[in-house]
Amino acid sequence: MHFVEVAIKVPLQRTFDYKVEQLLHSPELKPGMRVRVPFGSQKKVAVVLALKTSTDVPADKIKPIIDVIDDTPVLSEQHLALLKFTARYYCYPLGETIHTALPAALRQGECPDKTSINMVELTDKGAKLPSLKAKTQLNLLKQLAESGKSSVTELKALGFTKKTIDSLLDKELITQFIEHDNQWQQRAPTVGSKPVLNKEQAVACTSINQARGFTSFLLEGVTGSGKTEVYLQCLEEVLKKGQQALVLVPEIGLTPQTVNRFRRRFPDTPIMLWHSALTDNERLQTWRFCEKGSCAIVIGTRSSIFLPFLSLGMIIVDEEHDSSFKQQDTLRYHARDLAAYRAYQHNIPLVLGSATPALETLHKAINNKYQLLSLTERAQTSTDNQFHLMDMKGQPEQAGIAHASLAYMRQHLERGKQVMVFLNRRGFSPTLICHECGWLSECSRCSTSATFHKAIGQMICHHCGEQHQVPHQCPDCGSTQIFPNGKGTEQIEEFLTQTFPDIPISRIDRDSTRRKGSLEKALDDINQGGARILVGTQMLAKGHHFADVSLVLILDVDSGLYSCDFRATEHLAQLVTQVAGRAGRSGEPGQVLLQTHFPEHPLLQDLVNNGYQDFARYALTEREDAQLPPVTNMAMVRAEGHNINQVMDFLTDLVPVHNVSGIQLLGPIPAPLERVAGKYRFQLHIQAQERSHLHQYLAQMVDYISTSKLAQKVRWSLDVDPIDMI
Repeated sequence: MHFVEVAIKVPLQRTFDYKVEQLLHSPELKPGMRVRVPFGSQKKVAVVLALKTSTDVPADKIKPIIDVIDDTPVLSEQHLALLKFTARYYCYPLGETIHTALPAALRQGECPDKTSINMVELTDKGAKLPSLKAKTQLNLLKQLAESGKSSVTELKALGFTKKTIDSLLDKELITQFIEHDNQWQQRAPTVGSKPVLNKEQAVACTSINQARGFTSFLLEGVTGSGKTEVYLQCLEEVLKKGQQALVLVPEIGLTPQTVNRFRRRFPDTPIMLWHSALTDNERLQTWRFCEKGSCAIVIGTRSSIFLPFLSLGMIIVDEEHDSSFKQQDTLRYHARDLAAYRAYQHNIPLVLGSATPALETLHKAINNKYQLLSLTERAQTSTDNQFHLMDMKGQPEQAGIAHASLAYMRQHLERGKQVMVFLNRRGFSPTLICHECGWLSECSRCSTSATFHKAIGQMICHHCGEQHQVPHQCPDCGSTQIFPNGKGTEQIEEFLTQTFPDIPISRIDRDSTRRKGSLEKALDDINQGGARILVGTQMLAKGHHFADVSLVLILDVDSGLYSCDFRATEHLAQLVTQVAGRAGRSGEPGQVLLQTHFPEHPLLQDLVNNGYQDFARYALTEREDAQLPPVTNMAMVRAEGHNINQVMDFLTDLVPVHNVSGIQLLGPIPAPLERVAGKYRFQLHIQAQERSHLHQYLAQMVDYISTSKLAQKVRWSLDVDPIDMI
């Protein structure tokens, strides 16, 4: 009797054993293959982890597998090892980890080649062109005799039906197969025109290309210093070896412009995309092409870290500091950190690029775990942008824009340049207020306000999604004196349209780019000079190249200066630097205006006068003094529920149970946003100097939670290396 250990998508920290009985026409079982198994009253798709000759499960309890889905493994042993590490590191069930990594079609038991184009050719028997009564079948044999192998799609276009093809397959006159084109691996890549590297870029390329085996590089380059050009010239060397590459980008919005630049450089190289806007079939096709080596480069968002590769030669993580690389629900993995493990696993170089490196990455570079490569020269200009701190105290302003800032905007617009206005808050205003009694438009389900969206006449909570009509009277006092309170991008756009009626304006935020293709269309319009004033949120700040933007105006800088999140100042500094980097990319230095009521604040002074690099190194000394990450290691247990006492009891119950050295606990404490969608939220912070101590504690804690009755009454999650404390 033989047994298999399998992983199933269930919220349990364990695997399951099944017995293997003789199945008709069943292929030999191997780890990484999918099988269908009975689970309770259901049938589930499971992934084989190991073959066994014995099991601890009682004979009367163990069930046989129903059938074997695959002929060959869909997950290699190396890929399984990556997923096991991921589940172990983030303390997440292995079955659910594998489920997260697989495309939807494979989770549902579909054929991996579902989206592939079948090829057809004659068998030896069919090549003799036997006499057939069916004229269409004979014509198909003659067609294949003349054309050789052909795709099913091509044959259908010629008028041959599926019924005709299937009939000849049954008679064994033709054969059907999947063909993956790996020809790119046998030829040197065609390379488009490329610029001459400056000295720093050349040193970076040489260092990366000469790396042997696993080496992690931090490419710390100021905005506009040509990091992408370094990536391209390093990838050229990878392609010459016939190897594949993975390029991780933080946002869907960055993938089109990145892939266009890559395709111009490597016109004959198969380059594919991976992001959440793809259909299930498109994702399955990319997965299969990577696995079979038919795709040379994948440009993708965070989940592309789980793609299979036939011969991976390099991983690049662009804008590595970006919080979008961290999954914030279910499996809370960080794609940048998994990229480091995967590069180690494949023994290949890892390149992390950013103008504003995360302090975790910089800490490793300073401690020689990563090799630091610096790009300090802007590729397009010889001088840096000019920063101005606009003191808002006593300043006349409209819609949050100071009159002095409007004067700067007019100067740049009169020169035919583009101006960017940045405010990281969408909608018309964050709330409505009654001028009679002070009522605020709070969300009924969250401890925050509902945002006023004027264009659609709705109040929308950006946390739980609750929507309702804009009130005409105050619900508390009946007054009609209800006015917007605070500013959003919609209000900024309306004001600037009135102020500059003859100048085209483009607003880019989540509300204005909901439709598929709308973001790409807006970006094309900007780059072709159609829009002269750009208004937007973070979506406009990340990695985009706008050649004619000469002035960037950043509103409401102060919102990031005072926060309960110890990472708030780091995130503010990164955001300001990234947004500022959109100016001055056409050959002349740009101007950056920061509106603030605290121009003397040391963070702003350090950032404006010394740059992010100086700020980051000072911030690391502060973290060391406070014993906060990345100097120490952290995890967080979050719990939420409608009953506040049950949430508190669940977290309190975790505190005294475990006894591991070097562990510090804080909590349970209310989350900064205590109530969302009607549920109360609390947190337990766990810190340790040693990573091994932290994971030892977490493993014991997860085991304890699996037996806790309170865990069934609340919704809880464990976040290892959290980046968002709010």
